[in-house]
Amino acid sequence: MKIFKNQWSNIIIVVIILAMIIPQTRKPIQIFVNKLISFAPSVNDEEDRVKIADYNWVLENKRGKRTEFSNFQDEVIIVNFWATWCPPCIAEMPGFQELYEDYSDKVTFLFVSGEQHETVDNYMKRKRFTLPSYKMLTKAPEPMVGSTLPTTYVIAKDGNIVVDKVGSADWNSEKFRKTLDKLLAE
Repeated sequence: MKIFKNQWSNIIIVVIILAMIIPQTRKPIQIFVNKLISFAPSVNDEEDRVKIADYNWVLENKRGKRTEFSNFQDEVIIVNFWATWCPPCIAEMPGFQELYEDYSDKVTFLFVSGEQHETVDNYMKRKRFTLPSYKMLTKAPEPMVGSTLPTTYVIAKDGNIVVDKVGSADWNSEKFRKTLDKLLAE
């Protein structure tokens, strides 16, 4: 009977390894795991906050309209760098959608992808997301320059980066909503 138990554990391990190797099963598993391990993002200590170097950044929305980042100066801004092929990015999008539905009239949301507008728009339609997506026309201002996806910055009205989170997070958590409410009240 002991040998049979050992065989079952070997079979389970082989199935898990195969599931992670096969592309059709790997992505959903990665998304599921990212959702499980995502927590509310932590807020930077006040002495560790970095200010946006400048607001000279040009984005383009899905209709091809140019958007100047400087238009959002003195506002609370959430900038999320993401891609449709990125499992951690996909894992956090439903939470962002819920947050957007409640805060879109108070907070500026910028979802920035390096992909073609058509690719992003098709993904958004398929998932029924209404998040505002953009493509960079110029380089992001310091210190928002990086290459890890997803990366999210929450910028206070005074230009200080309050949250800089690399990797997925639970953006719709009660803790983060309290952080946003506090920033909006300042």
